[in-house]
Amino acid sequence: MTSISANLQGVRRRIAAACEACGRAPAEVALLAVSKTWPAACVADAAAAGQRAFGENYVQEGVAKVQTLSGLGLEWHFIGPLQSNKTRLVANHFAWVHSVDRLKIAERLAMQRDAHLPPLNLCLQVNVSGEASKSGVEPEAIPVLARAVVALPGIRLRGLMAIPEPTADQSLLAARFATLRRLWEALRAEGMELDTLSMGMSDDLEVAIAEGATIVRVGTAIFGNRGAPGNLEHNMGQVDEN
Repeated sequence: MTSISANLQGVRRRIAAACEACGRAPAEVALLAVSKTWPAACVADAAAAGQRAFGENYVQEGVAKVQTLSGLGLEWHFIGPLQSNKTRLVANHFAWVHSVDRLKIAERLAMQRDAHLPPLNLCLQVNVSGEASKSGVEPEAIPVLARAVVALPGIRLRGLMAIPEPTADQSLLAARFATLRRLWEALRAEGMELDTLSMGMSDDLEVAIAEGATIVRVGTAIFGNRGAPGNLEHNMGQVDEN
């Protein structure tokens, strides 16, 4: 059985090769290990192999791991759909939230973030595929939402996130990622200090990197598949029932 450490090395090699292929420096792309559904012991194994940033989808599960592994100095990202009644837990246990798709959620995170903590880093989730079942803001609504969010205290708008529909069509994937990049570039042209494009997962990170990803969110290629139907990472855009 391949170890988490070996898997991490393999993913890092993929990132480096993808960056070389499109003329980017590997340091421009951060690896976020998606540890949802995996126990704290697996996260500790990945941390021992040098991984520092981890993504969680479910609030209670994520908070439990944050608390259990608090001595390791890890950076925790919340990447799942977020309900209003759980914003306080996320605001005070995570450093990043990638999945903001409503002003109300951003306002609650801003209001509930402990004043002694550094600003909470936010990404706005964009529904680049138009899937009815997927969370995210319609692309045309992003400028208005971004202008409102960037003015909130206690948080820092860092960029945009997307989860395109699973497809083997590489050109379609590239077009979806390019849509996100163009939105991001337009916001930057307005003067917003954005530095993050969170896009790309185990199956499509090379395409995402070619289109400008600065964070790739990889779970299955690091931790394996627990046997749930479909690719676990592509369930990130579904309703959080935890």
